[in-house]
Amino acid sequence: MRSIFLSALLLVGAMTGLAQSTKLEQDKAAIKDMCGCYSITFDYAEFFPRDSNYTLHEPYHAKADAEWIFVEEETDNKLVIQHLLVVNDTVIVKHWRQDWLYENQHLYTYDRDKHWDYTALPTEAVEGQWTQKVFQVDDSPRYEGNGTWVHVDGQHYWESTTDAPLPRREFSQRSDYNVMKRTNRHAITSEGWVHEQDNLKILRSEMGDSVLVEEKGRNVYTRIDDSHCQLAMDWWEEHRDYWALVRAEWDALFAQQEDITITPKIEDKVLWQALFALQNEAGDTAEKVREAIQEVLASYVKQGDNDWRSAVE
Repeated sequence: MRSIFLSALLLVGAMTGLAQSTKLEQDKAAIKDMCGCYSITFDYAEFFPRDSNYTLHEPYHAKADAEWIFVEEETDNKLVIQHLLVVNDTVIVKHWRQDWLYENQHLYTYDRDKHWDYTALPTEAVEGQWTQKVFQVDDSPRYEGNGTWVHVDGQHYWESTTDAPLPRREFSQRSDYNVMKRTNRHAITSEGWVHEQDNLKILRSEMGDSVLVEEKGRNVYTRIDDSHCQLAMDWWEEHRDYWALVRAEWDALFAQQEDITITPKIEDKVLWQALFALQNEAGDTAEKVREAIQEVLASYVKQGDNDWRSAVE
């Protein structure tokens, strides 16, 4: 009887392990399904103002003819996915990046005024979850959130709510709010994927949060032939090594697990301009390039109460 009981326990354990493995593979497959060459439409509309004096802004619509999305790095529990935008079939824009980490316990949560707080989560809080870490065009942080991939009735989606800076479409045009609380939902479709958003536009101060208005967003990614993204593929082959060095220096910074603040401008130049300028001017050896990147980050990034470069050297 005892041997039968032990055998049953072993069988249950094996089946549980198989189910977890299958779920993990399903998750990774869904994330990878966001890769490929896509045309995109972007639509946003405000509704339900919380302040009776608030005037709704006009709906926003834009489109991209081609964006190349691909896995740049992959390990058992991490996928690094880079976006490259093709403009007018002639110009490549290094677009946003999303890293997916399984059961990640380390987050940088956005506060306000280009400041991110380091947050450590307990193991039980992230069990079975994926963190989506979203980065700016210069690989600086944007927002990070945790959620569980759901696979049910033929649907595959992930959802999370987190604070973020103003979106690119508004950060240079709006000053009436300084934080966007984003509920992001990524859903895989037969033709590509959809990024749905339920956003709150918040004015955050020492007195607390004041919600101005709600916003609905819907970005539709429709798969097109990879030939439309060949220019982006070629561009990345030329510039991949440089941006790998940039990511490595940011990773060294994040590994310190300290709050970070980014200076908006130095000599009328923002961080992405300084880093993009190094793409072709930083020297011809990896060591020279690395040192130049460190100089830029040391100028713009404050980590806790320490000088960033002294912390990582």
